[in-house]
Amino acid sequence: MASMKNVSSLIRMLDQVGLEMVLRFHLLLNLISEENISIECPPEFLRVPGRGSETDILRPAGIFPLSYPASYDVTSFLTCWLSICAADTLLTCPSSCKCNSSSLEVDCSGLGLTTIPSDIPLDTQTLLLLNNKLTTLSGPVFANLSALHYLDLSHNFLDLLPQDVFRDLVNLTDLHLRNNSIRTLDKPLLQRTVLLRRLDLSLNGLSQLPTGLFDDLTALHVLSLRSNRLQNLDRETFEPLVRLQKLQLGDNPWECDCNLRDFKHWMEWFSYRGGKIDGLECTLPKELRGKDMRMVPMEMFNYCSQVEDENISSSADQAGTPCTKGRMPPLSEPKAEPEPESSTECSQKQRYRPVSVRRAIGTVIIAGVVCGIVCIMMVVAAAYGCIYASLMAKYHRELKRRQPLMGDTEGEHEEQKQISSVA
Repeated sequence: MASMKNVSSLIRMLDQVGLEMVLRFHLLLNLISEENISIECPPEFLRVPGRGSETDILRPAGIFPLSYPASYDVTSFLTCWLSICAADTLLTCPSSCKCNSSSLEVDCSGLGLTTIPSDIPLDTQTLLLLNNKLTTLSGPVFANLSALHYLDLSHNFLDLLPQDVFRDLVNLTDLHLRNNSIRTLDKPLLQRTVLLRRLDLSLNGLSQLPTGLFDDLTALHVLSLRSNRLQNLDRETFEPLVRLQKLQLGDNPWECDCNLRDFKHWMEWFSYRGGKIDGLECTLPKELRGKDMRMVPMEMFNYCSQVEDENISSSADQAGTPCTKGRMPPLSEPKAEPEPESSTECSQKQRYRPVSVRRAIGTVIIAGVVCGIVCIMMVVAAAYGCIYASLMAKYHRELKRRQPLMGDTEGEHEEQKQISSVA
């Protein structure tokens, strides 16, 4: 009965520790039965029964075999092992934080933290650090947290993010940096987070995004840039986001000028392939203030090409001809008539002109309608021709039938005239 009680109490202990500890204990029993392996255990957990006495004697700390001689107490040995396992699982939770061993979640939100705890369990998958007083993040603050999937740093006072702060988060899928004071982002910041699916950068002070920031985020589905200081965006920055499904850009002071023209082309392509994008309300110029950039026709940006051509021509006049720029004639040789340069070398490279998806669709629709009208007119003309030809053929047949009869009557009239003249 005593042994049964010990077993039941052991089972309760294992249930409190968790399934992972049960598996470890099962592995330990297999090792005990198969091999002689040594392990170090603290002396306060190991007790050896005294010979001829009921009192237990503490064995000094050291190495003892797992084959477990008969002189060792089984219960003390199991207590040692379970204590080590429990300390490994439970005692690593940071102070004042809430840890959930089943979901591997560490919740340190709303604690007024100024630094991130250094004793976060290495197997943490969800880390919540929102509503604190974090101002900076050191480079190795997330080192060895490669199992992290969800990171929330919202509602803090973060200003500058080191470019290698997320370097070890190779399995990160959700990153939330909402409502901070971030003003700039470095290009390599998200270089290692290739599995990122949701990124929230709303309610910050971002005025621009570096080209290449999203080059490695081919799995990104949701991106929020709401409530920043963005005035224009570069099309090349968003082209690598081939799987993006939702983009939030509202509440920014957009300047709907030539600098935003190429991004408008990308927005039309993004909407055409099924992406969802919220309103992009223009602030400048005054003629477009309050209007949604998506509703502004592309013809409003026709003047941009003329402006670019004028800028290119003025810069070319100031810098000289591209073919002769930086070329000096030799001083020792006599002057000779310059040979004409080939047109291929001196010809100006054509500018990239993005294609308007809306205009392309309208062209296809108009062309289809015109082709349909032409086809209908051709069918009507062919039917009219067939009907006209059949009517004319019928008329000629009737005319031929009447010609012999008309010929006989005329002959009778001639004969009557001849008879009357003879008489």
